[in-house]
Amino acid sequence: MGRKSLFILATLVLVFVTACGNNGNNTTGASPSESPAQSASPSESASPSETAVKLSGNIEIDGSSTVFPVTEAVAEEYKAVQPDVKPAVGVSGTGGGFKRFCAAETAISNASRPIKDEEAALCKDAGVEYTELKIAFDGLSVIVSKDNDFIDSLTLEELVKIFSAESTAKTWKDVRDSFPAEPIAVFSPGADSGTFDYFNEEILDKKGVRKDATFSEDDNTLVTGVAGSKNAIAFFGFAYYEENQDKLKVIPIDGGNGPIEPTFDTIKDGSYAPLSRPIYIYFSKKEYGRAEVKDFVKFYMDNVKTLSAEVGYIPLPDETYDAEKAKL
Repeated sequence: MGRKSLFILATLVLVFVTACGNNGNNTTGASPSESPAQSASPSESASPSETAVKLSGNIEIDGSSTVFPVTEAVAEEYKAVQPDVKPAVGVSGTGGGFKRFCAAETAISNASRPIKDEEAALCKDAGVEYTELKIAFDGLSVIVSKDNDFIDSLTLEELVKIFSAESTAKTWKDVRDSFPAEPIAVFSPGADSGTFDYFNEEILDKKGVRKDATFSEDDNTLVTGVAGSKNAIAFFGFAYYEENQDKLKVIPIDGGNGPIEPTFDTIKDGSYAPLSRPIYIYFSKKEYGRAEVKDFVKFYMDNVKTLSAEVGYIPLPDETYDAEKAKL
């Protein structure tokens, strides 16, 4: 083979090798249309759960004054996380809250008792589907003024004499001979209150509270009324006693096993009977479809154990919270 022929052959071999090398590089590297992010492995990319999403909108909440301190605490903490979401928490009582909830006026309803059959029927007729979540324990507390020096405990029968609409007791002496002949001043949650319903069913056998009582859906009004009179008495959620124990005295109740005072332990273990009870929130499934409502409810259930204790209620066992969260 001549020199010219060898040169041509060598040139052809070189071109072929270079072309093969370039093809190999293109099959193993990123294509021109791919960005570095597209060619990165999934483990190197941020997952959606790690990316904060800014939400906005209004969330209407109403219902129980007993549950109000818990929901208000959650709403305040949530504002720090999502400042453009506005949870508005009302206090119209458990019954009043369910009326609005079943009319699709609210997204969440606070309740100090389970929803009644007639309330559930209203929701069904209006097409409002809902989920119930237990959030904490409460010990419905019977309280008097700090100045009251004659009541150390009361029996269930004495509570009936004091509060029942059928009672003829006018003075404290009519309740117990050792008590003074002073008029009884009764303060009570209003008829729309779940606390009223619970006390009425568990203690008063559905007879109702005496007509001469002072009624209010606002527990702070009851606190003020009782604190100002030595002869006054009322019942409401444990958190309101805890908040005002500098001017109120809680009364141990004898349910058949001796007088027991409501405390963190006696409410949680159920020995403060029959006035220990769970409290709830209900959320509309339709409203839960809104991102801000869903996020708020999940935040609520993730933080309610700590926040309920901070405002004076008793957290549920961890396994109960796990079961409630599973409903989401």
